Amino acid sequence: MVTLSEKILGAQAGTYVDRKVDKAFCHDGTGIQAKIIYDAIGAPGLANPDAVYVIYDHIAPANNSQTAELQAELRTFAEKNGAHFREIGSGICHQVMAEGLVHPGEIVIGADSHSCTLGALGAFATGVGASDMAGIWVSGETWLRVPDSIGLHLSGSLKAGVEWKDVALSYVAELGMDGGTYAALEFTGEAAPSVPMEGRLTLCNMAVEAGAKTGLFYADTETRRYLAGYSVPCHMQIPENPVYVRECDLDLSSLEPVCAVPHRVDTIQPVSQLAGIALDQVFIGTCTNGRFEDLARAARILKGHRVKVRTIVVPASERDYLQAITTGVAADLVKAGCIMGPPGCGPCLGAHMGVLGEGEVALSTANRNFKNRMGVGASYYLCSPSTAAASALAGEIADPREVL
Repeated sequence: MVTLSEKILGAQAGTYVDRKVDKAFCHDGTGIQAKIIYDAIGAPGLANPDAVYVIYDHIAPANNSQTAELQAELRTFAEKNGAHFREIGSGICHQVMAEGLVHPGEIVIGADSHSCTLGALGAFATGVGASDMAGIWVSGETWLRVPDSIGLHLSGSLKAGVEWKDVALSYVAELGMDGGTYAALEFTGEAAPSVPMEGRLTLCNMAVEAGAKTGLFYADTETRRYLAGYSVPCHMQIPENPVYVRECDLDLSSLEPVCAVPHRVDTIQPVSQLAGIALDQVFIGTCTNGRFEDLARAARILKGHRVKVRTIVVPASERDYLQAITTGVAADLVKAGCIMGPPGCGPCLGAHMGVLGEGEVALSTANRNFKNRMGVGASYYLCSPSTAAASALAGEIADPREVL
């Protein structure tokens, strides 16, 4: 009668626990903040260097000299203290950690709110602030309140043109931006085993957009298949009649392509009702939808055509980028007029490589469309890669089902 979070953390919901952290990671933005606090503590070194990862992704490469100097400082810190370091171009921290580094049953803490992405692998993964990350560097442990869990029961199958991003936006809209506050979202149901890993990563990534502590899939045959590609063994996780504080049923076959409209992630409308809205930019990428499978779906729509609006494509990791290159997906995107950026977060956080101007409108596969996030005075709609590609061809929001 326990949830997956209770099983991994070894205590009942509502209990406060101190636990060893199996993997701790940060990026160039949060890492330097954690270092400032770490230095103030005066610790002699990292408690468990082999568990610490520093991954440059947020402003990578640096956008000005100040950023470059801060990155140099954190780079030296990581190398001096024996932490795992990933240079610019490696990719987004969540995706890099998902590529064979995180295992089912682990406790994984990232200094970024979308660290919940890694719950797709059957790990308890969540984000913390810089001070908590500094504490993990010093002690190798952290404290948590074991969360209550919400069961999201998946049934049916997706129709053509509907993607896992549409599912993610739909469940966030159903729960609301605070409907899952400090809860763990468990994705279960008859359709759960058929969700591919790239879909699981997308669904868990957006758990925090409903206020959740994390999102989790039970490790199963799909998890085993995926991790086998990295020569990582997978221990299966079997549900033990978990008790949820809330349960939601989501029939995949009833869904259609949707967009989150400015400026809330939980306010969605069918793409068909938004068709015709003029766009200044389309962005395909981020830790939500920058994986190879996302790029490949966009490329299938764009191949042999030219985009009518500036379209930026940023792979989630070096591995995704290389696969896009070797399969010809990257060539198809470039020939269609897309601009390819180095693996990383790209313009998602509004720092560089595609920041919008006041009054501009963009369509993005990112996970947030908050006011002023990707450019002061701009508006952004969130969607799936297929919707983004179809819209790039039209120069306005368009339904992907019309071009498939």
